Amino acid sequence: MSRNIKELINEMTLEEKAILCSGLDFWNTKAIERLGIPSIMMTDGPHGLRKQVGDTDHLGINKSVPSTCFPSAAGLACSWDKDLVNKVGGAIGEECQAENVAIVLGPGANIKRSPLCGRNFEYFSEDPFLSSKLSAQFIKGVQSQGVGTSLKHFAVNNQEYKRMSIDAVVDERTLREIYLASFEEAVKEGQPWTVMAAYNKVNGDYCSENKKLLTEVLKEEWGFDGLVVTDWGGINERDFGLAAGLDLEMPSSGGIGDNKIIEAVKEGRISEDVLDQAVERLLKIIFKAVENKQENAVYSKEEHHALAREAARESMVLLKNEDNILPINEVESIAVIGAFAKNPRYQGGGSSHINPTKLDSIYEELAKVAGDKTTLFFANGYALESDEVNEILIEEAVEAAKQAKVAVIFAGLPERYESEGFDRKHLSIPDNHKILIEAVAEVQNNVIVVLSNGAPIEMPWLDRVKGVLEGYLGGQALGGAIADLLFGHTSPSGKLAETFPKKLIHNPSYLNFPGDGETVEYREGIFVGYRHYDTRDVEPLFPFGYGLSYTSFEYSDLQVEKKQIKDDETITVTVKIKNTGSMTGKEVVQLYVRDVESTISRPEKELKGFEKVSLQPGEEKTVTFELGKRAFAYYNVKLKEWHVETGTFDLLVGTSSRNILLRDTVDVESTVTIRKLLTRNSTFGELMEHPVGAEMMKAMGQAQFDGESSLGAGMQEMIMGTTLHNAAVMSNGLFTEEMLKGILQAVNN
Repeated sequence: MSRNIKELINEMTLEEKAILCSGLDFWNTKAIERLGIPSIMMTDGPHGLRKQVGDTDHLGINKSVPSTCFPSAAGLACSWDKDLVNKVGGAIGEECQAENVAIVLGPGANIKRSPLCGRNFEYFSEDPFLSSKLSAQFIKGVQSQGVGTSLKHFAVNNQEYKRMSIDAVVDERTLREIYLASFEEAVKEGQPWTVMAAYNKVNGDYCSENKKLLTEVLKEEWGFDGLVVTDWGGINERDFGLAAGLDLEMPSSGGIGDNKIIEAVKEGRISEDVLDQAVERLLKIIFKAVENKQENAVYSKEEHHALAREAARESMVLLKNEDNILPINEVESIAVIGAFAKNPRYQGGGSSHINPTKLDSIYEELAKVAGDKTTLFFANGYALESDEVNEILIEEAVEAAKQAKVAVIFAGLPERYESEGFDRKHLSIPDNHKILIEAVAEVQNNVIVVLSNGAPIEMPWLDRVKGVLEGYLGGQALGGAIADLLFGHTSPSGKLAETFPKKLIHNPSYLNFPGDGETVEYREGIFVGYRHYDTRDVEPLFPFGYGLSYTSFEYSDLQVEKKQIKDDETITVTVKIKNTGSMTGKEVVQLYVRDVESTISRPEKELKGFEKVSLQPGEEKTVTFELGKRAFAYYNVKLKEWHVETGTFDLLVGTSSRNILLRDTVDVESTVTIRKLLTRNSTFGELMEHPVGAEMMKAMGQAQFDGESSLGAGMQEMIMGTTLHNAAVMSNGLFTEEMLKGILQAVNN
């Protein structure tokens, strides 16, 4: 096929090559009939297929064909279940085949820098290791069905405010360790057909024309061989984009972009070879889609709804369960309170807005499971369309709560609070939700709150309720999933994929989000999410990796294959996990790594392994992790490479970033020696750390510069911080310029 593609390119005119590099319309690529090049369709849909057949848009305004709405990425990530994410991706791929869609635009692998980002519901995590692993599985799942994915939004797209023009200013180490790392594993392991360039700028250049990102990192360093497509309307200058590595402009620009490419080639500003490479990448994907098209493809809506229920069930996180108030399977009467119970908030807003094949009512699903043995009292509690407190609705809720043994309140964030296109201003839920919870708690001691939201919220009412279930945006089958968990048919097993802060001001990006004017500076550096909270010991509301269960687990027997390794070796780490409770359950075993002593600033710990394990009561399993160089490395900007410092590393196993149960150590020896050249502006301290320099100073009789000096500690520290040049000027002949030249020559040679 590669030979045929090259032959096709040779037959194409310059104009045909150029027009192939932009869309036909909103969702389709152009066809060239005389050469047998077909058109293919791509559509939105990270958590379900959004195929439009009538009026088209990219903001979820107009309706789309029915498809299964799965939990959004914010919730799905809390499953920490790679196999489940793969299955969801596979189901979406099946629906794409049935609807003749060649590429689905997702997953979103952007980091949750701030809980205020309006699109956080569409992203997996604040942690790049977790995000990249789950993204890779989603990609593999979709593409197993012969349908492509578009990994997005590359890169550093972490806010909606001025998202089409904001310049994200981020240092190289932070870029590599946090924001690019979230994409890297997804590209290398998942091998998406396409990668979508983000709207924003990174360090001065639009992502759509950022050669460092699109060519140097993505294509040359990571080996990406698919095509790069714009976000919809995310083109700045089409010819600059082509030169930087941007292959396809979407949607159609009415020939504007095509003409810029033609002019650039004719004027010699861009080689036609560059255009040929873009066309070759396009044709490979187009023909791959055609070859993988399944004729008369169908899927089972019921089976996919059942999978959506499983995904929601596995993703929801039990945050509080005081006095074991949950499960409520033997309660005589329950007050079901909150308009969300009958009109659920189940998905995000904007381009990922799905038209579900069916939609569970939470109340109806609770009634099914409760049966005749349990009486349900219902009250709306608040109006869906307003934040205003309605005293009549509050009073109705209070009366319902008084009649029942337990009150279950459904609250959270209405869609108007979070969506593509704008960021949140605070972490509060609507006043009428908050006051409802407080009013019910005044008359009912047994209150459970079930949340529907796409991102963290503040919980000033937390101490007044006994149970909290975080449902995130659970998709079309959330009602059945909530019923399964509340009544104990399944034990909760979700773990938070992001930190819930007590206050917004505790978030590391607080002073630098969403930026000033045209730029946003990432001054918190690598200390994003739990890396900040754990390193600075800022207590969160709920930590990264946290989640409760109806059963209990015991961790034991942490084993490290080798206690001393070189950084180019891989080691195996094992730990035993046992279900010590009376109910079948799943636990997420988390492995963190800590550099015990580093010469550079590093987080307190970083996630480097996780596995979700299902256990029957009394059952024990061994979980195995493989750790290679990247588990111990940081990105060295001078080497332009991942580097491990020789030293001791803690291996920490626990149930969250804040609850470490087992630990061991491994000594890692670096295979790379960093040769540091000393200059006239180096300090005496740096000279004395060098074995040759220290010996020369001793030989010259400069005892005051070594550790045995009789000088006081303060004076010794001041001397060690003095530059060599300054010491030579001010030492009254004790240390001359000639001595300095000789030492530098000897040390650096």
